Amino acid sequence: MLDGGTAAEPAVAEFVERFASSMAASGLPRMASRVFATLMAAPSRGLTAAQLKDTLGVSAGAVSGAVRWLAQVGFITRSTVAGTRQDLYIAESDSFVNLMVQDIRALRSWRNDLRDGVAALGADSPAGRRMAEALEFFEFLEGELPGMLDRWQELRRRRREGRDGAGRDGTG
Repeated sequence: MLDGGTAAEPAVAEFVERFASSMAASGLPRMASRVFATLMAAPSRGLTAAQLKDTLGVSAGAVSGAVRWLAQVGFITRSTVAGTRQDLYIAESDSFVNLMVQDIRALRSWRNDLRDGVAALGADSPAGRRMAEALEFFEFLEGELPGMLDRWQELRRRRREGRDGAGRDGTG
């Protein structure tokens, strides 16, 4: 029960399942998607494994595997519940930013592998041309994503400081 059993509970549960389904349809593991969506919708800072198990109606093992995967890819962080030995799992608002930063690292690795593939196959071979075009795409993304992330961080900073007047008073 994410919201303490209030009337909003069915809407929250519906959101969690819908968001988790969207994530799973994009290739993420189903249980990890459900756990992440539950953490994002949690009214508190985070949830323990027991809370996740009870909320989702799944086994402790399912939660354990999901939080391990989510932490590994940077979607969640782990903290300790004060005064206990329980872990608190947290999905921060910048979880997607962290994922993009990791994607940039992966792009660099893939770019290097593709470059080696072009060299091994020959740039004029059909396979080499396919790899060269994929390489160009990854180089493009690698060049664009850092600037996008920088612009997002600046926008977020301005909003947090309350200086982003765009749309509020018509002067921004």
